[in-house]
Amino acid sequence: MLQMDWLPACPAGFDSLDTVLQQMRGRCDGPQGLKLLRAAAGCRRNFIQTSKADRFFQKITEGEAGIADDVLRPVRIAILAAHSVEHLLPATRVAALARGMNASLYVAPYGQYRQVIHNRDPDLAAFAPQFVLFAPDMRDSPLSLPLTATYDEVTAAVTRRVEELHALWRAAAEFTGAAVIQQTFLNMDLPVFGSFERLVPASDLSVFLRLQMAVAEAAREEGVLLLDMDQCAALAGGARKLHDSSRWYQARQLISPEVSVIWGDMLARVVAAALGLSRKCLIVDLDNTLWGGVAGDDGPENLRLGAGSPDGEAFFIFQEYIGRLLQRGIALAICSKNDPDVAEAAFSLSTMALRRQDVAAFVANWNNKADNIRQIAETLRLGLDAMVFADDNPAERDIVRRELPQVAVPELMDDPADYPRILSASGWFEAAAFTADDAVRVRNYSHEVSRMQARENATDLEAYLSDLRMVLTGRRMTEADAPRVLQLLNKTNQFNLTSRRYTGPEFQALADRPDTRIWTFRLADRFGDHGLISVVILTGEEREDGDPAERGRGLAVHDWIMSCRVLGRGVEDAVLSVVAEAADRENAPCLKGEYCPTSRNGMVSGLYRVMGFSEVEKTAGDDATFWVRSRDAPLSDRCRTACSLIRITTRHD
Repeated sequence: MLQMDWLPACPAGFDSLDTVLQQMRGRCDGPQGLKLLRAAAGCRRNFIQTSKADRFFQKITEGEAGIADDVLRPVRIAILAAHSVEHLLPATRVAALARGMNASLYVAPYGQYRQVIHNRDPDLAAFAPQFVLFAPDMRDSPLSLPLTATYDEVTAAVTRRVEELHALWRAAAEFTGAAVIQQTFLNMDLPVFGSFERLVPASDLSVFLRLQMAVAEAAREEGVLLLDMDQCAALAGGARKLHDSSRWYQARQLISPEVSVIWGDMLARVVAAALGLSRKCLIVDLDNTLWGGVAGDDGPENLRLGAGSPDGEAFFIFQEYIGRLLQRGIALAICSKNDPDVAEAAFSLSTMALRRQDVAAFVANWNNKADNIRQIAETLRLGLDAMVFADDNPAERDIVRRELPQVAVPELMDDPADYPRILSASGWFEAAAFTADDAVRVRNYSHEVSRMQARENATDLEAYLSDLRMVLTGRRMTEADAPRVLQLLNKTNQFNLTSRRYTGPEFQALADRPDTRIWTFRLADRFGDHGLISVVILTGEEREDGDPAERGRGLAVHDWIMSCRVLGRGVEDAVLSVVAEAADRENAPCLKGEYCPTSRNGMVSGLYRVMGFSEVEKTAGDDATFWVRSRDAPLSDRCRTACSLIRITTRHD
């Protein structure tokens, strides 16, 4: 059995995964059955166990009740491959379930990935995928270069192959409107030159490496995501475990069934990242997790950390890996049963790779860790489903899994040398983009703690807000803003009026419409820069009904999202003032808003009402409500107050 050792062996409260699957036979429906199956999906699974879990999941999804969209995020994935993939489908659906998605899959006829795109296959069109995965292999249209080919001849051949892929990506995006994922190539050839292989321009290995790099460069330019087969092979224990030559010759299976769980998990984590479902915060224990020893018993000066002991160096490397996560925007929190003064003192040691200022939320006490994690989530204004908890103690991991199933808990082993590998292999921090705002996000979390402390010490809310010296900058979206805007649209749940989600091509198509205006808003205050915190998408709205003064071309708030980190400061009112001014500059007779309720956005259910909009219509059988604000309607008192406390600058170009 392949050991997915970053996952627990079985759900909390059970002695084996087989016991859970046996129990599922009698409870294959309802919320409790789905909850249990999702817990099982997040455990180590072999091919047979995964197939059983998939069958149970199919019964639930096909049942009379089905699965509500706010319970699992529905996602449609089309797989266009040059090799057999049917044996990979159960692993993909189950891995998607573990990451909060209900995946529907379309598989193109074997080897027909070019034809279904160029011929605009009606079945693919009817499926309306959100993601299209291209999965070719090195033996599909091989480059067929002689070993004597020159470097320039290899370059030309690689360029032709990448240009073909590039054309397919663009055709797929245009035809389906889906985001494109490209599976990288897997080297299935054995060396004929030994260690000299890399030095021969036309050797199989040299051509493979050149092709991999060229595909990655083209994908970066085109906004295509990658399913990295090198990482897939590493998680499987090597390329020879990922790919079984006998299976290839028998059934054209590039991926061995025994490691299908790895491939499915890799695809699910890429899709989850694109949908904004990756985690945002790493919560770490201290004693024997971040350093060796117990700070309270041994004293900070006697902790095993850095050069001098094997495990001390391993803990230091783990801290360095966490530091790299910080650099890409993952927040760090501490949750430890410890004396807070002793725990914080350890961060001043010269052997520490991390410093106290790197920690956005520091909770050290003797309370239940599940309660402390709830406190951390509240402090950072993040949902529990944004958290990953790392702790060396299996009892603490078990408690958190029982009490907080939304929190991801990787299975740390006894050896700290494995901690970075386990955390990386879990894939909870998979990225689908990396922007300048991501790189500075960690500082924003730390600044937020300072703001909360200042608010607790303030006796007057208005005085506190004035003392923040907030500056809101609104402008039309630039090309550089687009990746961050798409990222926010897909991951914002609470302050999100419509909860629409977009693939890259869908968002680009919306942005390219002549009647679309996308406004972005950035906020700074005396503690620091929040970066991009709100997006409002306006579209043209024809009105022929209602008051004659309101007829004509109005503007509709198609989407409005805002970061929860800035709630409670009147920022939403200041944003509305900018949007209302923009509508006025275009002589729009009215501004229309829409609210689509979900299980997560109840906090904005009355937003339009308190901002002076009037409810105008409600579609029968639809929970959505629609609101309108006339051009000559005055700003509400709360809007005027917010505008007096926040300095607003706008750019209309």
